[in-house]
Amino acid sequence: MEPMGEVTFESVPTKWVPYGGDYADMGVALGQADGMTGIGQASEYYTDIYDELPGVSVDRERIATNDLVEAEMDKELFYEMDNDVHLIDTGMLRNWFDWDRSDIDELSEAVGPFVGNMIFRQSDSWHEYRYYTLYQAFEKMATLFQERERFEALKRLHDEFIADVQSRMPPADERPNVLLTYEGTDEPETFSPYRLNDEGTSKKQWNDLGVADALTGTGIENLSTENRSKLDYEALLEIDPDVLLVRGHEQKSASAFRETVLEYMRDHPIATELTAVRNGRVYRGGYLRQGPIHNLFLTERGAKQLYPDTFGDITSENDLFDRQAVAEIITGAR
Repeated sequence: MEPMGEVTFESVPTKWVPYGGDYADMGVALGQADGMTGIGQASEYYTDIYDELPGVSVDRERIATNDLVEAEMDKELFYEMDNDVHLIDTGMLRNWFDWDRSDIDELSEAVGPFVGNMIFRQSDSWHEYRYYTLYQAFEKMATLFQERERFEALKRLHDEFIADVQSRMPPADERPNVLLTYEGTDEPETFSPYRLNDEGTSKKQWNDLGVADALTGTGIENLSTENRSKLDYEALLEIDPDVLLVRGHEQKSASAFRETVLEYMRDHPIATELTAVRNGRVYRGGYLRQGPIHNLFLTERGAKQLYPDTFGDITSENDLFDRQAVAEIITGAR
């Protein structure tokens, strides 16, 4: 797996640490939750969805204790955790945290190797090696943990679910255009833009759901390490998307989001003029780093946000995929 290339093990890893919630979720999906010792940023790993899957859980307290970013990526913590493998893109370590090759080689030899690729977006100039789709990366993790059967069962369920949703979507010319942004406050004034033409895994549900990018033709670039531009309400009015998706509110329920962010925008003298605000079509934008379990829930949520006449309102409790089947695959009950 790029960028590390071939990595070999004497036995299947049992202790592991991911940087993001995407690889954490892959490990959980493969039945490896008990071996996860920490994570890059515990606050950005959303685990509430596991409550809907009987028998699936993670030790949230243990993971939060070993928060790599909070510890400033201190190598001593890596020694203390003593993992068999680190699911972390080494290019990210070099470019975000100023590690050098000697740091990576040292820990690979003294503790455990690195395996991983930053897949959630494709707009960072330093990432000059191959990207992977969500299920390509997931398959690599299945090879790592020798869990091919679980992977194939979840992929079949995913493929059938996506095919069913897509078969019920309205024609392309009847679908809304969408502006995906980030702004974590309850009273937003500016928004960081994302482009849906970026094939990163954080956009997977929106691309699977066939929506048009409201930023097409605007020249506005995707949010990345190099691009931290923001759009104010005047700029949003020029774009005037049918649906506005705002990331940074994943701790809120759909109702809580509407009662805070949407209500603020409805009372705002400029925001209230937006079509999406007038029609109540401002929603949470989904996790930045999503794994295969996350993706099932986020695709279901996105289908309701975009096509409520077909799939039900976002606050409705009708399920679009079989939770029990997912739980049985993960726990080994089927």
